[in-house]
Amino acid sequence: MKEFLLDLFFPKFCLGCQKEGTYLCQDCQALIDISDRVFRGAKELSALYFATDYENFLIKRLITNFKYKPFAKDLAKTLTSLIIIYFQNLESPPKFLEKKEDFVFIPIPLSKSRLRWRGFNQAEEIARQLSRFFEIPLLSDTLVKIKNTVPQLNLTQEERKENIKGAFLCAKPQTARNKKVLLVDDIFTTGATMEEAALVLKKAGAKEIQGIVVARG
Repeated sequence: MKEFLLDLFFPKFCLGCQKEGTYLCQDCQALIDISDRVFRGAKELSALYFATDYENFLIKRLITNFKYKPFAKDLAKTLTSLIIIYFQNLESPPKFLEKKEDFVFIPIPLSKSRLRWRGFNQAEEIARQLSRFFEIPLLSDTLVKIKNTVPQLNLTQEERKENIKGAFLCAKPQTARNKKVLLVDDIFTTGATMEEAALVLKKAGAKEIQGIVVARG
C-alpha cells in the first residue's frame, strides 16, 4: 500500500526516456551492457564483481540521481537488479551462491556528516537489497568511518589513497573474524576506498574480501 501511494503521488519516470512507471524501462536497460567479467587486479580483494561500466551515460545518470539531490533512495532496487542480472549471467557462479553460511555483506560506510546530509548510505541500501535476495547476512555496523574525507571524484590516484588512509575502523571485529566478506559500494574507480576498507577488515580477522559494485570506472 505504501509503495502504491508513493507511486500515485510521486510517480517514477525512466531516467533514460522519461517513460512513466520506473526509473529504468526495459528499452533503456537494453542500452546498458552487463559485464561478464570478474576483475582480479586489486591488492586486498580476491575478486571484484562489477555489473557494468561507469562510462555508460545511463549508469552515470542513475547513480547521480541516487547519491545527489533530490536523493532517489528507491534507485537502490534498480541498481541492485543490474548486479543480480550480472551474477545470473556469469559463466562460473561465485562461491557465495554455493556456500552462503561462510559469507556476510558489509557496505562501505559514510561519515556521520555525509550520512546526515544524504539521509542514507547508498552502499548500505544496495547491500540490503543483495542481502535479501541472496539470503546472506548484512552487517551494517561492523565497519565505520571515523575520518571526514573530501570527495574522491577529482583526486588523483595517490591523493585518493592518502585521503582515505585511516578513514575506517572495524567497530565489531568479532562479527568479521573468520568470515568471507562481500564488500559493497556503488562505484569502483582506482580502488583506494575498497582497498583501505578491505585492509582494515583483514586486520580485524576477516578471512577473505570480495568486492561488489554496480559499476567500475
